[in-house]
Amino acid sequence: MKKQSPTTRLLRSFSRYVPDRESEKNFQKGASHYEAQDYEAAYKYSHLAAQQGHVGAQSNLGVLYSQGKGVERDYAKAAGWYRKAAEQGYKEAQNNLGTLHVAGTGVQQDYAESAKWYRKAAVQGYAPAQFNLGLLYRGGQGVEQDITESAKWFRKAAEQGHSDAQTNLGAVYESGEGVQQDYLEAAKWFTEAAKQGNVMSQYNLGSMYYIGTGVERDYKESFKWFTEAANQEHIGAQASLGIMYGSGDGVQRDDKEAVKWFTKAANQGEFAAQCNLGNMYISGDGAPRNYKKAVKWFTESAIQGFAVAQYSLGFLYYEGKGVKRDYKEAFKWHAKAAAKGHALAQHFLGFMYHEGKGVKRNNKEAVNWATKAAIQGSVDAQYYLGELYTSVAPKSYIKAYVWFFIALENGDKSAAEQLAFLAEELSDKEIATAKKKAKICIESGYKNCDLH
Repeated sequence: MKKQSPTTRLLRSFSRYVPDRESEKNFQKGASHYEAQDYEAAYKYSHLAAQQGHVGAQSNLGVLYSQGKGVERDYAKAAGWYRKAAEQGYKEAQNNLGTLHVAGTGVQQDYAESAKWYRKAAVQGYAPAQFNLGLLYRGGQGVEQDITESAKWFRKAAEQGHSDAQTNLGAVYESGEGVQQDYLEAAKWFTEAAKQGNVMSQYNLGSMYYIGTGVERDYKESFKWFTEAANQEHIGAQASLGIMYGSGDGVQRDDKEAVKWFTKAANQGEFAAQCNLGNMYISGDGAPRNYKKAVKWFTESAIQGFAVAQYSLGFLYYEGKGVKRDYKEAFKWHAKAAAKGHALAQHFLGFMYHEGKGVKRNNKEAVNWATKAAIQGSVDAQYYLGELYTSVAPKSYIKAYVWFFIALENGDKSAAEQLAFLAEELSDKEIATAKKKAKICIESGYKNCDLH
């Protein structure tokens, strides 16, 4: 769902209204001067028309006070002029007054009051107010939370071409919240908004084309929409462009362009882009190999909690590449990644416990973490677990046989030699039991691996 708070949404359109001739003349002059960016003159004539009772000018005067154009910014005065126009049924002023009440700017924050004014404008068919009312229903602010009602108002605004409402309606259909989930409808509304330049919809549409959700997978179309969003500084789109340039999906592979887009996103704090940039500095693709820069970007990403970066940073500390070798620091970062379920980190953490590097040797913990990685399907961890049960007290050749057998079944041919050794140590009955346990473990997707 596009997260856009109505507290930041203040409509600034200069609307036109038709009362008596003199006030209308001043109103038109004010509007013309505003369009010409002569704000002092816009204020002069709008103020004159407003005092003459022109409701449109009263609303526009509120805009000038809220923007601080032609007059010192004063939200309280803006609210006063909006209210004068709003009480006369002027929908633009009703919407803007509602927004001030959401923000608590110039008036007391009051979501119920905001909902009241949004509704008055919404029932007049004013799309921005319909959208804002939809946001309040979604968040349960000033009204009882009602996702279905929220979707209803998003639709009303979306059908009038309101791009933010179209984006939110697309997100509603994508998630199935308040409506029946429908990826085709989601893609339809994202497309409508994306064509209007809505950056969130451009990004969402790029993602749908990349995955093939709601539309046929089309990397070129995905690349097109990610580019549109990236050029509007959307960091997720910038990171996605980096991936596409790096893989050659939808565009000719260009590692330098990948580094360029990863850097743009990384500099704005996008943790996955920071991690990918670190990987490129390690590989030397698109930029000269530089382990110090890799450490920098892995660190930036890791401190945001990204497990992949935490694992990579831990490995660099272990190897002493780009940073002074520090087993305790390596253990720390592997432990963080392992706790998040990163299989490679879990395997390596088991290794560090077994070797006693960065932590006191603890074979029980070594087996524990290797097992966590093994049941995630890590073949290396499965083989390693077999080694642990072969060499670490309490030894268990049956358990070792199980994991070597699983590793072999998953393509590690070197496990065959270990199985041959264990066959000399186990009875036929024990081997049959071990194979049965291994097959049950594999067939259950590692959910039923009873090794007792």
